[in-house]
Amino acid sequence: MFTGKKDYTAFIDLLKELVEDYRVKIAAYCLLSNHYHLLVQTPEANLSRAMRHVNGVYTQRFNKINHCNGQLFQGRFKSILVDADRYLLELVRYIHKNPLESGRVDNINNYTWSSHKAYLSGAKKWDWLHKKYILSLFSTNTGESIREYTQFVSKEIPKELTQILARKKLPAIIGSEGFVDKIKLVFFSEKKHEEIPESRYLAPDRDTIIKEVCRFYNVSKDSLFSSRRGFFNEPRNVAMYLTRRLRGDTLKEVGKVFGIEKNSSVSSVVERMKLEIESSKNLNNRIGSLRDTLVKSQE
Repeated sequence: MFTGKKDYTAFIDLLKELVEDYRVKIAAYCLLSNHYHLLVQTPEANLSRAMRHVNGVYTQRFNKINHCNGQLFQGRFKSILVDADRYLLELVRYIHKNPLESGRVDNINNYTWSSHKAYLSGAKKWDWLHKKYILSLFSTNTGESIREYTQFVSKEIPKELTQILARKKLPAIIGSEGFVDKIKLVFFSEKKHEEIPESRYLAPDRDTIIKEVCRFYNVSKDSLFSSRRGFFNEPRNVAMYLTRRLRGDTLKEVGKVFGIEKNSSVSSVVERMKLEIESSKNLNNRIGSLRDTLVKSQE
């Protein structure tokens, strides 16, 4: 991803453009040979568009600099929503100490391609970086805030954070229990929220949906997995509809759970439920009650 000074410089120039064109706030960055870390705030909720721009434009510039062609990145970027009150400073430290922790340098002051050096400088060339707010959390006095930041970043990263970020499967959210509950409540019901790529994993699992539908209708689990031609099995159809709507599961995934081979058959059930909900106030209320219960189960 980064083979030399020109590549690193091109990427940092792109970050500056991103701040101006997409109005994101970049609090910290660290560029390593094969990946990068960014700590960003997106007041306009445009993370996906901003990251597509970064990866796409950098690929073009990298190929031009190195006289090559082809893709540079595999798959979608990985994002983690962070509770700023609890983890903002910790993540700044984690990002800036990454070259040290990975053995690239013996002193983070010697690493060129991170924003750490910007935090130690009062030069206007770093005004594009969203560092003033971070430093103000240490002190309102500029000199004192830099000194306190330096002391803070010299200390060890809490094991709690390193253990979380060392997982093979990273979490969608990092934060206090209250913060996580709030985010789940707001975002889990979206089929796939564009600005939170991992939002699907905030949704209730299939077993929870099935269990709650059975409880609500007072029916057995087996009744949800059997169908009779010409018979409207409301609990079964509701379970399929909620699995599709709340989790954003594909037609194939829903069909596999409920023993339906054809995607078109699953689609027919879901679309029929939509029409039934629109035309029946009672059914709409039942769906709403189930949905509220499932939301609370996520809390």
